[in-house]
Amino acid sequence: MPPKRKRDASQGLAPGETLKRTAHAVHSSSWGWVGSEATNTSSITAEHLSAACGLSSRNTHAVCRNKFAKLPPRKEKSKSPKHITNGEIQEDIIVISSDDEEDVNCTKRGCKNNPNCLNYLGQKKWEDEEDARRMFMKVANLGSNPAEDARDADLPVGLKNLGATCYANASLQVWFRDMAFRSGVYHCQPTEASADKFKDSPIFQLQVTFAGLQESTQSVFNPTKLVESLELRTTEQQDAQEFSKLFMSHLDAEFKKQSDPVLKSLITDQFQGKQIYGTICSKCRTVSAKETDFLEIEITFKNNAKLEDSIAGLLQEETLSGDNQYLCSACESLQNATRYTELASLPPVLHFSLLRFVFDFDAMERRKSKHSISFPTSLDMTRFVGTAAARKSASPKESEGNIYELRGVLLHKGKSAYHGHYEAQVFDATKQSWFQFNDEIVTKIQKLGDKRSTPEVIDVEAEEDSSKTSHTRKRENARKRRRVEDSDEESNSSPVGPSRSSVPRRTAPDPESRISSKDAYMLIYARKEPCSSTLSRDPPVPPLPALSFVDALNAAHDKACESYMEKAKIADARFAETRRKVLDIYRSWEVHPSEKNYAIVSQQALEIWLEEQAIKAALNDASEPRKISLKDVLCSHHLYDHNKAANMKRITQEAYAKITSNTHCVFDPTLTSDDICRVCVEESFLEKFYASQHKVHVAKFEEIWNVDLELESYWISKSWLKDWKLVKPKMHTVDGDLPPNSAEYESDVRCEHQGLCLNTSNRCRISIQAFDLLHSLFPAWDPISGNEETCLICNGLKNMGVADRIEARQRAEEEKTKLKHMYDNALNGNISLLSDVPCALVPADFVREWRQWVNRPGEKIRPDRINNAPFFCEHDMLAFDPNCSTDWEGSLVVIQRSDWDLLARLYPGGLLIAIQKNNDSRYITPVPVCTDCRQQRKIEWVTTEITIRKGSKDRSSEPSDSASSGRNRSEPVSGFRQSKRLRQGKEAVVTRKLTLSKSMTVKDIKVEVQKELNIPTICQRLFYGSEELDDNTATVASLGILANSVIDLKEENEVHEISDSEEVPKKKKRRDEGGGFGGTVLGRTEGRSSSPPKPNLPPSPPTPVESLLPTEKACGTCTFSNPVDELACSMCNTTFA
Repeated sequence: MPPKRKRDASQGLAPGETLKRTAHAVHSSSWGWVGSEATNTSSITAEHLSAACGLSSRNTHAVCRNKFAKLPPRKEKSKSPKHITNGEIQEDIIVISSDDEEDVNCTKRGCKNNPNCLNYLGQKKWEDEEDARRMFMKVANLGSNPAEDARDADLPVGLKNLGATCYANASLQVWFRDMAFRSGVYHCQPTEASADKFKDSPIFQLQVTFAGLQESTQSVFNPTKLVESLELRTTEQQDAQEFSKLFMSHLDAEFKKQSDPVLKSLITDQFQGKQIYGTICSKCRTVSAKETDFLEIEITFKNNAKLEDSIAGLLQEETLSGDNQYLCSACESLQNATRYTELASLPPVLHFSLLRFVFDFDAMERRKSKHSISFPTSLDMTRFVGTAAARKSASPKESEGNIYELRGVLLHKGKSAYHGHYEAQVFDATKQSWFQFNDEIVTKIQKLGDKRSTPEVIDVEAEEDSSKTSHTRKRENARKRRRVEDSDEESNSSPVGPSRSSVPRRTAPDPESRISSKDAYMLIYARKEPCSSTLSRDPPVPPLPALSFVDALNAAHDKACESYMEKAKIADARFAETRRKVLDIYRSWEVHPSEKNYAIVSQQALEIWLEEQAIKAALNDASEPRKISLKDVLCSHHLYDHNKAANMKRITQEAYAKITSNTHCVFDPTLTSDDICRVCVEESFLEKFYASQHKVHVAKFEEIWNVDLELESYWISKSWLKDWKLVKPKMHTVDGDLPPNSAEYESDVRCEHQGLCLNTSNRCRISIQAFDLLHSLFPAWDPISGNEETCLICNGLKNMGVADRIEARQRAEEEKTKLKHMYDNALNGNISLLSDVPCALVPADFVREWRQWVNRPGEKIRPDRINNAPFFCEHDMLAFDPNCSTDWEGSLVVIQRSDWDLLARLYPGGLLIAIQKNNDSRYITPVPVCTDCRQQRKIEWVTTEITIRKGSKDRSSEPSDSASSGRNRSEPVSGFRQSKRLRQGKEAVVTRKLTLSKSMTVKDIKVEVQKELNIPTICQRLFYGSEELDDNTATVASLGILANSVIDLKEENEVHEISDSEEVPKKKKRRDEGGGFGGTVLGRTEGRSSSPPKPNLPPSPPTPVESLLPTEKACGTCTFSNPVDELACSMCNTTFA
């Protein structure tokens, strides 16, 4: 193997040559010139100012290529002879463009702080003409285009949801498509008595709503007037079935007021059928039957049920036996019987109410059943009409009049009976198509219900352009398939329009098909006519007043469209001109690296100009230009702030001038590139120069501070030295470091006598060399020599203090021994041994201070005097009553008279308050009590100390058990039987003193109590005397609380006790069902179309008794309010007695 070639050894530096490691850093860094090119503020040049902002040519910021600049036209390659260079043909040499490298390095994140990059400011929106137009129109604030709300000729009109009115919208769409009903609504005329108020009535607003659905040129009609006339609460969702019943009842009452006999019986003739409830006695065969009217047939069903089977189950006979025997009127005894139900006659429009909302007795609330039910599109009712014998013998010919076709399905989307969304699927006879009505959104559909029995797979891309190749389809993953069926889970999303997958291939569902649904709650069938009706082909004409209202809306919509088009035309012209100017500016606003004359603006200002201000200026015809603030790059001196250089961008002076002249925008304030704030740069320079020099000084100090300390040294503060040696001392300010002899550190070395302090733990010695270094930095520092002795005065005081402390200890022990009874009992309230013993009262504060001094005489100060003067009034009488403990508890304490005599000799200034307790436990005092001054003292106070007493057994203000239980009793909850009560806390007496002011509220007192006793405010009950303080906003002044009063506290804890009894049935608090339609026009409707027509009798004036008759009755099982003539509860289906 040949030997390896050795690498040439480094020659190293030539003699005298220095290694310039920092040359590049100094040149490229924004502050690399500090200390090298400038050592003081006077040497800072304009170049340095620019470098501090990153705008100098020495900075490392790349000059990014303008990605939006117009590329110069490429020259055609000229054919030239091939030349060989270094053995290669020149045409084979690949030249890598530097532009590609720049584009790779130029990113939005990487160039965030680059003042030379102008590529990510919002130009992309202007590059695409449609995006630019959309942005321009948004700023122009033309509003939505009314033409987008125009009605689609192939789709019916939707209804606006006013908040929670989807239940009404679904029913209105169904009723509108009943031509006979629509015609009846149109022909309804006001009576003479109500002609003035007819336009505010629900019947007229229903005419307007129907006219809007029929003649409106907009895709959505707003039924606000109808909802207001019915006084419905738009924020509360109601039961759709209840709304349908009540509204039909209201319309029936209105129709009965009409003179046209066809209108009088419209509801009856169109929707009302007859059914018979009967009972046959098994013994005597006596039949008891009752015929009633119905507007809808209520269907109970189980999961996967069929509508026909449910109808048959409804008509199935029931045997009454055992405990359920029938009381026969003929036999006059209980007998077995058979109960039956018959459909006597059917109306032209048949409604099936699916009882999807059932009452759960365990939960005591309604719930939605998710059972699936299937129903046909064509229903033969022959086998369900008439008696049982007639139904069995019915022939096919007889069924011709009882064939019904499905015309509507009402759906409830959602899992809860109290929430969700109502939609309608209705067949439109005029368009011969099915439509889905989801408030404002109307779509043409083929699939009814929410699930097919056999899911159909549809290729949603089947109608793609056949010209596309199969390779393109595979590459774009276009062959996507999905099942056209709704999942069992609810979805809150709504279709935004007809999609390709929902466009029907047929105009109507297959007559033989069945529909399965878990959300349907109402089915509408119409009797099949033998021939086409003229009514279904030609819709009725709305009345002129209603039509005029709709025509006015259409005219306003047309006018809005014209106005919008005119404004859009003007805006479009200005858009083209503005876009041309903006493109011209930002495509050539980049600054060349060598250019010195440029303008500085902020990135935010350029973004605002591109996104908003250039557009507003183009739309504004004012003479004043629009100002764009540069405050995000300015300092407090209103010049460019180098600390905000990351937000700066520089553009050419030409682009800056064009922004002003062409787009009518100016940057505020108007500055030049020379307006970089020198004051702010100098402040930062001083800090950075200090940081660089400080490291050198500290490093040098560490080398010399402990050299030859025995020869000569100086004392310095340890805490100052520790802080000064930090990289960034905490004591450092803009003016520099604090000197070692500053007031904060002087006491570590010098005492108050300017000598060396006694405490050696706060000071240390440094060498003469270290002193010279620090003295050069702090010339005014004059330290103490390391050989100097400690302060003689401090030494003398120290020796003297020892003797004084010994003397104070002896004196404290002597007083404690002489006043032992006062020391042990004065502050703990133990006065049981002082009956019939002469006593005296002294301030409690004096006793506390005296005890503290006795316990720690070396630390605490001995009290100098006893001051009883505040307890005497101006008449030299007592300002308090010794027999009223609240007057002086906490302020005065009882001591023996013998102790007082000793105190009077030791402490001057005390006025004697002599007391003695007699046999009846009352205090006797020779000094009388001044009643007037006492009362004034208790009322006129600024701050006072009160006592909070918790757990007192003899409290007269204790609330009675009945009141307490009445206040705190609550209903049981679900699960085992539970009782929820508030139980009284512990009875141990606890007291606390609080200082109050008259402006404090009861809530403030409770907060202070929570701090003292850790009792939450919600668990506190406060009593002043016999009155509970239950108003948290009441102030102390308004409550009349006297000084030094006692407030009793009762703590109440919420306790859940679970009984171990299993015999008690489960019970849950009934859920609030809301107000329903109470307070609305529908809630005040008296007449009901389901009842037989009443004879036209002359009206009689109502008597007070009649006005009190109930109009509703509550179900005993679920408490749901039902009309008085209802046979069974419409909620839980319980039969009324």
